[in-house]
Amino acid sequence: MEKIRIQDDLYTFVNQAKLDELVIPDDMPVAGGFAALSTDVEKLMIGEFNDMCKSKTYPNEHLERACTLFELAKDVKRKKKHGVKPALKHLAILKKLGTMRSFNLHAKELTLKDIAMPLNIMVEPNMKDTTHHCVMIQGASVILPDVSYYKNEQQRDQLLGLWSSFAKQVLAVAGHTEEQIAALLQDTLTFDALVAKYAKSQEEWSEYVKMYNPMKTGRVAGMVKPLNLKKLLADLFGFVPEEIIVTEPRYFKNFKEIFNQDTFEAYKSWAYVTTLMGSCGLLSEELRDLGGGFRRALSGIAASSSAEKFAYQLASSMYSEPVGLYYGEKYFGEEAKKDIIDIVRQIVATYQKRIATNDILEQATKDKAILKLSKMGIKMGYPDRVEDLYTKLVFDESKSLYDIVRALKQIRMEENFAKLGQEVDRSHWAMPGHMVNACYDPFVNDITFPAAILQPPFYSIHQTRSENLGGIGAVIGHEISHAFDSNGAKCDELGNLNNWWTKSDERKFNKKVNAMIRQFDGIELPWGTVNGKFTVSENIADNGGMAVTLDIMSNSENVSFEEYFSNWARVWCQKAKPEYQALLLQVDVHGPAYLRANMPPRNFPEWYAAFGVKKSDKMYLAPSKRVVIW
Repeated sequence: MEKIRIQDDLYTFVNQAKLDELVIPDDMPVAGGFAALSTDVEKLMIGEFNDMCKSKTYPNEHLERACTLFELAKDVKRKKKHGVKPALKHLAILKKLGTMRSFNLHAKELTLKDIAMPLNIMVEPNMKDTTHHCVMIQGASVILPDVSYYKNEQQRDQLLGLWSSFAKQVLAVAGHTEEQIAALLQDTLTFDALVAKYAKSQEEWSEYVKMYNPMKTGRVAGMVKPLNLKKLLADLFGFVPEEIIVTEPRYFKNFKEIFNQDTFEAYKSWAYVTTLMGSCGLLSEELRDLGGGFRRALSGIAASSSAEKFAYQLASSMYSEPVGLYYGEKYFGEEAKKDIIDIVRQIVATYQKRIATNDILEQATKDKAILKLSKMGIKMGYPDRVEDLYTKLVFDESKSLYDIVRALKQIRMEENFAKLGQEVDRSHWAMPGHMVNACYDPFVNDITFPAAILQPPFYSIHQTRSENLGGIGAVIGHEISHAFDSNGAKCDELGNLNNWWTKSDERKFNKKVNAMIRQFDGIELPWGTVNGKFTVSENIADNGGMAVTLDIMSNSENVSFEEYFSNWARVWCQKAKPEYQALLLQVDVHGPAYLRANMPPRNFPEWYAAFGVKKSDKMYLAPSKRVVIW
């Protein structure tokens, strides 16, 4: 076997031994990296839940409800007893909809019952005034993971055929005859094709600032007839807002082709089948297995997760903040929290210095960028308290699991709608403490790092400074860089959509963005081709995270660039099923882990100096092709 050189392949050189050891669990598409940490946290918290349930001792009412839901969800005999009946009772409302008039009379009920609708309404911070909420609407979802799958006729038919094979089995368990099943699926696929014709692709959604298309409500109401939008809004909010943010203009300009009297029966079948398929996990174990079959096939997953694992995932998502707060307080110490906040502040300060000394940007743009950094919120570990919403998430445990979860989802939905008249709570945490992830919120201008990601290989107070900078430091820099990526750069220090760039600087920035697109676009991997435009915001963030932490390294004593780059590669180590890798190329704005490890270092002189990388080495990039944005 040919020996891998670090100068040719950083990722494989650092991770080969670990990759050889990794075994992908039957119920997952990936092992190692983020997935390994998530699995460890999950096992830990399942143990905590079981201990609480056994002792009947709970830290608070929220954890008591979460544990009760956990117990109910893993009781397979109880679920089998209820079977599909709760879902059929829930969906019976669709049979009442004989006419468009009856649909409009029941539209609020359909919305609150979370039955698939031809349009979806939500309340979110207004992108132009992020202290206040607004009403946003978007179209229906397609059956396949992305509309890009519909462009290849052979692929579309193959995947929809696979989905239909699972749907047929679910509908048979629900008591439908072969003739009924055939009619239901034909209608469902007909309506899905209409949605797919005009829905946004994941690539289009990745330019999220383009979601902001404010329109007068009267105009939108005219676009979506015969759906009575003003009545639905009045029923949901008690009044009709003057303005709506339309996230998918193309979809709504063609809405009348998708949803009308002629397509009404097809819509009802589509709503019935897709809602039922999405609810299978809450019914019997047989239906949970069938309902998840298509997703597993797409990702190369061999088997369903255990009932216990499913139960924990359900309970910890419904009560995410209390669960995360419990995990954070128990497993993330104050010493580590103080240390990580110090690292964040140093990275922010270094970022400010780099912008101040940037010799490309004009002073007016620099001042705004530095102001944005100074106003950036820092949320590390876990929040100080649980939001009021969780005191309302009460349920009747004598009900079926399906009815309990539907009731909890309705409470959450009503809480969301109630925000329309309220100011935005900027203290809200975007992620719970037990989640292995991190994020930047462009419309609040803050970064969130849950406690669960603040562990090796990303971070440890026992790792060297160089390792921490190559791990969590670069990831912190990554999230900060999202404030200045191709999307975040369009928002100001308060998160408002606001072009604060001079025209000259905007042109220079876009030139750099295009260079980053070219650096990744068209790279061929065994499972598909990389779309540089789709992944550009994440690639900019990786580049920025490395730039700022290498700057800190270069101005520090007793550091090792070898340790830095090695740990950078280590955090991306993962083994994944080829089907899952192919799926991610279509639906995930992040590039493949292999490229995230190997592409950014090539842009920086420290990489070449650390390992003596030469022109003849595979990880050499000509200076003219190197890109450093921040």
